[in-house]
Amino acid sequence: MTRPRSQLVSVQDTSYYHCICRCVRRAFLCGDDRVTGQNFDHRKAWMVERLTELVKVFAIDICAYAVMSNHYHLVVRIDEEKAGQWSDDEVIRRWRKLYQGPPMIQRYLAGETLDKAELKAVNEIVQQWRQRLSDLSWFMRCLNEPIARWANDEDGCKGRFWEGRFKSQALLDEAALLTCMSYVDLNPVRAGMTETPEASDFT
Repeated sequence: MTRPRSQLVSVQDTSYYHCICRCVRRAFLCGDDRVTGQNFDHRKAWMVERLTELVKVFAIDICAYAVMSNHYHLVVRIDEEKAGQWSDDEVIRRWRKLYQGPPMIQRYLAGETLDKAELKAVNEIVQQWRQRLSDLSWFMRCLNEPIARWANDEDGCKGRFWEGRFKSQALLDEAALLTCMSYVDLNPVRAGMTETPEASDFT
């Protein structure tokens, strides 16, 4: 039975998680289409570029990653304390790199005079955004949604690009973290894509 993500991710127990997400169709979505001979490896670069953007916004660090032909792996660290130290204006600045925000936020940023009720609403919005900026589900959502849109636009189709919600595994101690990071780094070697981790791309 599927469990809520809130039951699977507990920063009080560990800040480190291994995430896996797979494409819903076939491997050529991120690799080679054996039927047409077309190569889609450029989509792996989309993943890396998007990750680079998101770590500048979220209080989530990337410890290891591997983008494969039909799935990817991430090892992440969630830093709730960091998000808690940001000023309200910093939270707004970061969130607006992803989403525009409601008109009330635009008015607040423009320096317009807001009454007490409006200021309270702004504060509530900012606190919600602060929580989201250290939330693993929101991080994965902001990673997967644009990749799916770009791929579907390129393919001229609609529908799901990803298999479903991502899988996550808590890494409860240093041994688990190091083992998992090694596993992720060695994925391209096991798949026969490269001979050594040092020579692999998109990791």
